[in-house]
Amino acid sequence: MAQTHAGDNVHFWAATDVGRVRDHNEDNFLVDKGLNLFVVADGMGGHAAGEVASSIAVNQMRDVVRQNKDLLDSYKEGSQIASTRDVLSLLEHAVQKACAEIHELAEKETEKRGMGTTLSGLLIIGNKGFIAHVGDSRIYLLRGGRVVQLTEDHSLVNELIKRGKLAASEAENSPYKNAVTRAVGVYESVEADTMDFDVLPGDLFLLASDGLTGYLKNEEIEPAVEGVDDLKEIPAAFIDMANERGGKDNITAIVVRLVDAEGKASELNKEIELKIETIRRMPIFKFLTYNELVMIMNITTVKDVGPNEKIISEGDEGEDLFIVLKGNVKVHKGETEIVALRDGDHFGEMALIDKAPRSASVTAITGSKLLQIGRTNFFEIIRKKPRLATKLLWSFLQVISDRLRTTNQELSGRADTIVDLTEELFEIEVNVDDD
Repeated sequence: MAQTHAGDNVHFWAATDVGRVRDHNEDNFLVDKGLNLFVVADGMGGHAAGEVASSIAVNQMRDVVRQNKDLLDSYKEGSQIASTRDVLSLLEHAVQKACAEIHELAEKETEKRGMGTTLSGLLIIGNKGFIAHVGDSRIYLLRGGRVVQLTEDHSLVNELIKRGKLAASEAENSPYKNAVTRAVGVYESVEADTMDFDVLPGDLFLLASDGLTGYLKNEEIEPAVEGVDDLKEIPAAFIDMANERGGKDNITAIVVRLVDAEGKASELNKEIELKIETIRRMPIFKFLTYNELVMIMNITTVKDVGPNEKIISEGDEGEDLFIVLKGNVKVHKGETEIVALRDGDHFGEMALIDKAPRSASVTAITGSKLLQIGRTNFFEIIRKKPRLATKLLWSFLQVISDRLRTTNQELSGRADTIVDLTEELFEIEVNVDDD
């Protein structure tokens, strides 16, 4: 089964295959060209219950989103009554409704007890992408020659790798490689990962069940799609690859491409990469993965300031971190300049963790472009992403430790200077007394 569509410059093709070992297909997929909604689900459970679970999941996802199309339209039009958070909440609600329905059916029909499914959905609205994800199916993004896995596997193997109990190279032969730690329908509710991000002309997405991803390396994705104009060739090629390498599970792939009709992809890619690389250079973000950097970038706003424009005033309560994308600014107390900052430098990061008054003022020297991160949005991310929060906490501790060490060294140097001056004064006094 496959479909293609060219509306809104979004093209796609989808295909599924039973594989070489299974006798029936428990995968399901959905493409809704009116909503630009794409979903892959990989069911599990005896007596074909997995197929039932995955079918319920994809259909509930579509039904809930379709019933709220007015909210999506409002968001696309830029209306203030629909926010990014509203769209993410809608996807979360769709996952929970699917979960409850699958679980309720399993409770009624004993042969279906324990059935469940993975669920990975991508919704595109204008220049924004939204993801809802549970399980170990995956969504990849290919942009500017870089392949990024946007979803994190909810699997026992991935947990063991994160905890240092298993090497990534050993995952393929692990006896736990098919065990998922989260699934839709096994319990009455489930924790879903959601995220939003900017989409660009030229972006290509691959949604796939683990019947494909279990055989696929990230570095093989770009060569498989590069230069292929007919999208229907790509899922078929991936399915053939998985079957040639064993085909031990059902295989499903959806490819989605945002057509670069105006030839702007290269310019926009450079702009996005500049933001991400600028954020990456900051000490508090240095341990983050590309996905996590994208999450941080998504909560930034761009602030343009003119020459001699005041950005921060000494004594004001601080709530924002600023990163200089382009331009020059100065940190000063009154008329005394403390330091000049330029591209890639940052100021105000402690405002992300406390409300202490600003210790100095900051003023633009030239016209400048700044990335601004607010404390409220920052805390919202770390509340939802415990692993990200741990990395940021560790980075903050290192930054504070480095500052304390520098301060101690400076104080130690000043103390040595005072001792030297005291000794010199003592020697002078003794010499005067002797005279």
